[in-house]
Amino acid sequence: MKNLRALALRYHEAQMMDVSMQLALSISVPTFAVLVGILINNSRLSDLRAEMNTRFDESNAMMDRRFDDMKDMWRSELHHVEEVLNARLKHLEDR
Repeated sequence: MKNLRALALRYHEAQMMDVSMQLALSISVPTFAVLVGILINNSRLSDLRAEMNTRFDESNAMMDRRFDDMKDMWRSELHHVEEVLNARLKHLEDR
């Protein structure tokens, strides 16, 4: 009878060990998976940020070139208008 009770106690201890192991695994495995997912997403977001910065820098450089070109065009057009007006005024003054 004593052996039977000791055997039942050992089975109960082994069952408790299995329950605690199951609990530890059921908590640690999903937690580890979530942490790995967070790290992967973080690295992907860093890559996305770098890509966006590159695109915005290229866009800013292109816009700066376009504005400089427009500024040069306006200067040349205004210079042409100024020459035409000067020629007309000179023509009127010569009369």
